[in-house]
Amino acid sequence: MNIKKILKELTLEEKASLCSGADFWHTKAIERLAIPQIMVSDGPHGLRKNAEDSSNPQEAIKAVCFPSATALACSFDRNLLNAMGKALGEECQAEKVSVILGPGCNIKRSPLCGRNFEYFSEDPYLATEMAAAQIKGVQSKGVGTSLKHFAANNQETRRMTVNERIDERTLREIYLAAFEGAVKQASPWTIMCSYNRINGYHSAQNKWLLTDVLRNDWGYDGLVMSDWGAVDDRVAGIKAGLDLEMPASFGKNDKLIVDAVNSGKLSMEALDKCVERVLKLVDKSEESRTPTEWDMEAHHELAAKIAEQCAVLLKNDDDILPLSNEDKICFIGEFADKPRYQGGGSSHINSFKVTSALEAAKKFCKVEYAQGYITYEDKTDPKLLEQAVECAKYNDKVVIFAGLPDSFESEGFDRSHMRMPECQLELIREVSKVNKNIVVVLHNGAPVELPFFDEIKGLLEVYLGGQAIGKATCDLLFGEAVPSGKLAESWCMKLEDNPSYLNFPGVGDELNYREGIFVGYRYYDKKKMEVRFPFGYGLSYTTFEYSDLVISENEISDDKTLTVSCNITNTGSRAGMEIVQLYVSDKESSVARPVKELKGFEKVSLRPGETKKVFFSLDKRAFAYYETAINDWFVEYGEFEIMIGASSRDIRLSGSVYVNSENKLPVQFTFNSTVSDVLSCSEGRDVFGGFIEKICRGMFDISGSGIGMDMAMAMIRESPLRCLITYDSRPEINRIWLQEMLDKLNGMLEG
Repeated sequence: MNIKKILKELTLEEKASLCSGADFWHTKAIERLAIPQIMVSDGPHGLRKNAEDSSNPQEAIKAVCFPSATALACSFDRNLLNAMGKALGEECQAEKVSVILGPGCNIKRSPLCGRNFEYFSEDPYLATEMAAAQIKGVQSKGVGTSLKHFAANNQETRRMTVNERIDERTLREIYLAAFEGAVKQASPWTIMCSYNRINGYHSAQNKWLLTDVLRNDWGYDGLVMSDWGAVDDRVAGIKAGLDLEMPASFGKNDKLIVDAVNSGKLSMEALDKCVERVLKLVDKSEESRTPTEWDMEAHHELAAKIAEQCAVLLKNDDDILPLSNEDKICFIGEFADKPRYQGGGSSHINSFKVTSALEAAKKFCKVEYAQGYITYEDKTDPKLLEQAVECAKYNDKVVIFAGLPDSFESEGFDRSHMRMPECQLELIREVSKVNKNIVVVLHNGAPVELPFFDEIKGLLEVYLGGQAIGKATCDLLFGEAVPSGKLAESWCMKLEDNPSYLNFPGVGDELNYREGIFVGYRYYDKKKMEVRFPFGYGLSYTTFEYSDLVISENEISDDKTLTVSCNITNTGSRAGMEIVQLYVSDKESSVARPVKELKGFEKVSLRPGETKKVFFSLDKRAFAYYETAINDWFVEYGEFEIMIGASSRDIRLSGSVYVNSENKLPVQFTFNSTVSDVLSCSEGRDVFGGFIEKICRGMFDISGSGIGMDMAMAMIRESPLRCLITYDSRPEINRIWLQEMLDKLNGMLEG
């Protein structure tokens, strides 16, 4: 496609038309210029393409539902995400879908967000790595992705109107960082902007977000599309850098674009930029079209393999797991027979088959089954409860399949609490009275409160693990597979502990992110707060030893790369995989920083007794925070601790490195600068140190024995420099003198 030539031949009306969809899923075609339409389709963890030959226009084709992002991130496995991405790419090619809408890499600010199951983590580094791996996998098959929802789409309540007040440092370090990393690593073909407003501007018309940050700062050159129905002002969106409005506007917004160009309110140059990016996407899609067939059964088996590595073993008292096929075992709970394996909303897949745990268990032994509860309402069925208790009485071990039904979490609404259904809690209480050997398997998209935690011996979190979750679960329960997942989010003890609790979901349309950068473990660590499970936590059927930490340098400049390595040994009797996590801590900072931040991870597979060396590379961003005074990432000179751990609160090895930065923050001292501010830099100490010391000695002399030098300094540390003039009786120590001293100091800093 000769895009430059086509741009010259397009009429204004045709250009405007290309900037919105033809219908719900297709871009517009212009036959006279041989511009074809292309198809986009949901979703992040499976193909939700509408069936073209169905009488029901909302019915999707049969496809494979892979684990959702909330489960995928617990694998900490880039290769696994890449493999799933390739499978999704194959499916899209076979079904002639040009762009699949996902993945979503929004940060989990609150456990109540109804769409958390579609998002990876509370940590931007982990979300970056997972999203980038999935994008690379999909796009390796000649199919585009749409990284979403850009940005700060962290709740469903009033999601299309809410105005989120977020300071720039928090945006850059937490809510934009995962998008930035995925854009720079994987170059998604498209990015989908979110519904919400950020600091007063809808994302679909936020020039700072779509142009200044995304394109100018990060160098993104792909297409930006709207979320479905997110457009507020189409002309403002064109100016801001929103290329494609989805779905169709039935020509209404096309006309507004034409009128704006004709009236001079919108430049043809701005419109052409958007049209050119639409044409480039269409051209790339058509050039990448490859006849492909896909094997549903093979992808079902892949979904099982992935789910197996995503599940997290959270408790295993008395080594109750793995189960023995010689035990008398009963499965209790509707989810054993009809698993909840995906969330509701736009990502809902029409799975061609679903493997339940009850079916998969037949491979290992005969298990008894009792339904135990109903899911269509939170109400105890006395007969089902009685049957479950009787079943538990006469079996050695009980596996209760529990969690959240569809009505508790979905796109479109947020949860109001973290509790599980009361009928399930009552079931667990009653069963625990007759059998103490209980394992609970959780199916849920986000953390839940666990009032029964002390009454059970085993807890396996499978999240929303896709259509083959039953096979993966039984392979783990019976020991054919070894658990290797670790939590991609912290589990607080109760909802009130969450840092967003007082500011979620806001008042009306106004929402302040008052917790700033302290999200998830960053908050719990800073507060030294007890959690149910820390970020990065997960058990195994084997054990691992960490040793021989090596940090390549004692001191580096911030433009160099630091190499860190350590040895991991499987000290148990079974083969297994360990997720090794690297955290960085700034030992002393002039700004508020987290206690530690995840900056590296590797998943290593080890046979019993085997040792492997794991390597990490740390660049400037591993040590930096975002400094708004320079609109850039900044490293303060000082000591940084390097920590290697099995979770954020299980640090096994540590060492340190000094990082030196040639950059200095711009400083302009004034009459109102405090003594402590001036003395914080060497130049300030050179210019004012002697004078300030004299003032302190004067205070000491006048007071006799009442005040020492340390106390005198403490008393004036926060005083502005102008106040010190009054502490010196000499007439020449006046405002003119102080200004000359300040000019000297500021000159030294500028020079």
